[in-house]
This record gives sequence, structure tokens and C-alpha cells, in this order.
Amino acid sequence: MKRECLTIIGTAHVSQDSVDEVKDAIYEQIPEVVAIELDKGRYERLMKELSGIEEEEKISVSHIIKENKVGLFVASGILTYIQSKIGEDVDVKPGSEMIGAIEAAKDVDARIALIDRDINITLQRALNEMSIWEKLKFMFSAIASLFASEDDLQDIEELKKQDTLDEIMEYFKEVSPSAYKVLVKERDAYLANSILNIEEDHIIAVVGAGHKEGIKQYLDNPEELPPIETLMNTEKKGSIPWFKIILIAIPISFAVTFFLAFMNGIDVGDSLLEYVLIRGGAAFIGSIASGSKIQSAIVGFIAAPFTIVHPIISSGWFSGLTEAKYRKVKKKDITNLGKVATLKDLWNNSIFRILLVVIGTNLAVSLATYLIILPSVIIPLLSQIF
Repeated sequence: MKRECLTIIGTAHVSQDSVDEVKDAIYEQIPEVVAIELDKGRYERLMKELSGIEEEEKISVSHIIKENKVGLFVASGILTYIQSKIGEDVDVKPGSEMIGAIEAAKDVDARIALIDRDINITLQRALNEMSIWEKLKFMFSAIASLFASEDDLQDIEELKKQDTLDEIMEYFKEVSPSAYKVLVKERDAYLANSILNIEEDHIIAVVGAGHKEGIKQYLDNPEELPPIETLMNTEKKGSIPWFKIILIAIPISFAVTFFLAFMNGIDVGDSLLEYVLIRGGAAFIGSIASGSKIQSAIVGFIAAPFTIVHPIISSGWFSGLTEAKYRKVKKKDITNLGKVATLKDLWNNSIFRILLVVIGTNLAVSLATYLIILPSVIIPLLSQIF
């Protein structure tokens, strides 16, 4: 690659002006390579959409839970929703500028280079880096965006102005510096690395406006680029997981209490029965109140007394998995969230209903555990022991 022959176009991902700018530049310069900010998966999905191929791929909720990718799935869905919502408001389909670049590249016989990191790797690294507090802020911001009015949305073309862009990036850096590092700075480095590895000389790179300056900085100072291997690792850095330690300590303390009471000759039969009925009953009520089917509530009732032995396993997931067997989730359920106009629309969305059952069941069990079981079962047993 020859630096002087490289043109970097910073685009807004849902802007018609960006589509026109990209096409005009490619037709005018006729480059050897058009490098686009897409990974293989997103490129293939865009090509299928362009060919009119619609996939009704079902999402396996059980697979997502077993692979411990719930957070990844939710984060991906939220980001997809937000971009789709903005695209609808300005009547431009997300990814249109990339499609325009691909079409123009084919017209001038330029090679297409996919230079972005796999979106799943990016999201997983972002989640690994974020603290619990940052994740909560991200979720609250996403929920707030669901109810944003059109008056709250900025003019999309303003996103291409550097001063406005800096303000947005600074705000994001303040809210979640860990995610900012992964979503912006790391991808700047990955995109720059990919461009440097292109063998041809004359290149037009089409990237999001937020990456343009970072990429230029790395290209001007390639010695600052981190090794590509470090940008692809999704293993979480070792640290003391205090939150998980606390979650593990709570069920252990309950088990130890029953064990000590039994060893001290205290009759724990009634206490165990009370514990089972309270947790199971709370799971049943929480599941039904969340709009689940009776089968899901029954499974939650059975699972609730036992799920306390492991902090990651919750009765809500058992209710949710059962509910998922009756409510088939498809990818379009995520995009349909952007079309919600009434509470009825929201209620009829399979993803919303399953998540509502999970949350409702877990919330009811947690409240029952700390507000009823702790004062009426555990504390009386401790008082007898000591």
C-alpha cells in the first residue's frame, strides 16, 4: 500500500449523502481496492439482502444460555435495534453506504477488501472489559433509547462534523471508557492494520466517521500498532470477581446454616419445607405474573429450591427456556422492536416475552429469598444454633 494513494472516506452509516459521496469517489478515482468496514459475516448478510434473500433463521435460546452468550446476544440486538431505528427515521437502510461501495467497486472492477474485526469478537471483548456498573448504564441507556421521541434524535449528517463527533465520543468515553477503548480505539488499530496489509497501491477505504482520525494516526505511526493477536483474544482478563464471590457466598451460607442446625440436633424439616414452598411459590407467581404459560411456571417452581446452589443458574432461566419452547424466536423479533407502537405490540414480541418471564421469575425469587426466607427461616435457625 502506498500511503499517498490511500483515500479514507468517513461516513455516517445511515446517510444518503454518505452513499453518494462513496460512489462518486470510487467512480472518479477508479481504485484497485475498495476497503470497507465490514467483517465476513456482515458482508454476507448484506449480499443476501441485496439479492432479495430473506432468512427466517430461528434463534436457539437454549444454545445462547449454554454457551454463556446471553450478554453478547442482548448487546448485539440492542445495537442492531438502535441503528435500524435511526435508519428508519431518516429513510436510509443501515449499511447503505457499504452496499453503494460494493456496487461501485464491482462497476470499476476493483477488489473488495473486508477490513473490520468480527462483530462477535468486538462485542465480547467490550463486555469483558466493562464493569458491572458500566453494563448497567449501557442497559439503562439502551432502554431509554426505546422510548426516545423523534425530537430527541440528532440530524444524522451532523455526526460527520468533527466537533459534534468529538462531543459524542467524549461522552461515550466518560460513560464507559472500557467499552470506548474496545469499540473505537481497538477497532481503529484493527482497521489500520488491515489496510496496511493490502498489497495493492491505490485504495479507497470506507469507514465510519468516528474511525477516520484514529486510523490516520496509526497509519502515520505504524510502530504504535498493537500486535493483531492481542486484538483477537476474547478470554477475560484475570481479576478478583467480587460480585461472583458474593453470589457464591450467599447460597453457601444458607447451606451451611441448614447443615449446622442439623448437626446441632435441630429439627430442620419444617424450615426446609418452608424454604422450598416460599422459593418455589415465588418462582411460580413471578412467572405467571410475567405472562408465562403454566408449564413455564411449574418448571420454575420445581427449579427454584435447587438453583440457589449455583450463582449462575437461576430459576428464571428454567422458566425462560420452557417459555422459549412455546414461543419460537426469530431474528426479525429484534428488528420488530423498532416497530413497536403500542404495549400490545411489545407484548406480542417473542424476545420481550421470554426475557420478561426470566426477569419476573428471578425478581420474585430474589425478593422472597431476602425478604421472607432470610428473616423467617435462616435467622431463626441461626439463633437456635448460637
